[in-house]
Amino acid sequence: MLVIASLVVSGCAEAQKYTADEMQLRKEIGQLLIVGIRGTEISDTSHIVRDITEYNVGGVILFEYDVPSRSRPRNITSRDQLKKLCADLQRRAGGRLLIGIDQEGGMVSRLKQNYGFPLFPSAKKTAQEGDKSVRETARLTAATLADLNINLDFAPCVDVDINPDCPVIGKLERSFSGDAKRVARCGAIWVEELEKKGVIACLKHFPGHGSSRNDTHLGVADVSDSWMPSELEPYRALIADGNVTMIMTTHVFNAQFDSVYPATLSYKTLTGLLRDSLHYDGVIVTDDMAMGAMTQQYNLEEALTLTLLAGADMLCLSNNGAEYNADIVPQVVDMLFRKVKEGVIPAERIHDSYGRMQRMKKAFNLGD
Repeated sequence: MLVIASLVVSGCAEAQKYTADEMQLRKEIGQLLIVGIRGTEISDTSHIVRDITEYNVGGVILFEYDVPSRSRPRNITSRDQLKKLCADLQRRAGGRLLIGIDQEGGMVSRLKQNYGFPLFPSAKKTAQEGDKSVRETARLTAATLADLNINLDFAPCVDVDINPDCPVIGKLERSFSGDAKRVARCGAIWVEELEKKGVIACLKHFPGHGSSRNDTHLGVADVSDSWMPSELEPYRALIADGNVTMIMTTHVFNAQFDSVYPATLSYKTLTGLLRDSLHYDGVIVTDDMAMGAMTQQYNLEEALTLTLLAGADMLCLSNNGAEYNADIVPQVVDMLFRKVKEGVIPAERIHDSYGRMQRMKKAFNLGD
């Protein structure tokens, strides 16, 4: 009871500091954040409870491995444990929380066999075995996530396998194929099966990571001389069919679109190409802002400001990079609120993204 009372007092104090319009703006900023947390269970003192209650955080992203401490567990030890964690998070948020995970299959499987989950084959393997195999894996993934109360899968990966030696796509068998039409077909199957179970599908990594020679987790990946127009085709086809709810950016640098900024921070790429040319009006989520391609060139304030101005709607703060910051949500809300008040970020930019987030959540029964 003391914890609940302190949250109420804190909330009242917060309200006294801001006007009604300012409180709404801060609420909208909070909804644009999806944050990583530590722990296999939550309690009244967990910082995510504060983030949900006081800062209206939009979602959480779950991991199996904790990178800062180089240890396990992070969030997952068993099916029953994970299901309870997700239910507890959702209860705290009144049923409005995005709970996301990277569950592609193969090497990118947070749900591993040693935790009691089935084997999920890689995208490449399923595609080689035919549409039936792709559908069976997508269906199994969807059913598993829905049973766990996970409502967002950062999958399918629709990168085209331009460079089979790409250390983060081709070598990990994350791409369905080197044939863009085949990638689009497999991606469509995944989207269909996930959304049948009420799980939001997120295409990644726009505008294409499959031709890179480097890993954006570790640093800069320049695809200016290797990127191929076919890498846009899965997005073009799926957007035209009306089958896309969310798209994730990539941090690759591609001078074919922008000679200054990597894709995640590029207005020419996110607004000029994705919004205006491909006519996409769904949610754009950034890849993890803690990855080396971001942190080695930009501080967090600069990167978040640039990506919002570029057209991103949801900011991925994994808390699973070089360090863990339990206060990243209040710090980012304060930071972006200040940027709006200073006129650096137009308030309308926040309102637009908040509106997209709420339309998406309402479509999946997660809205206010």
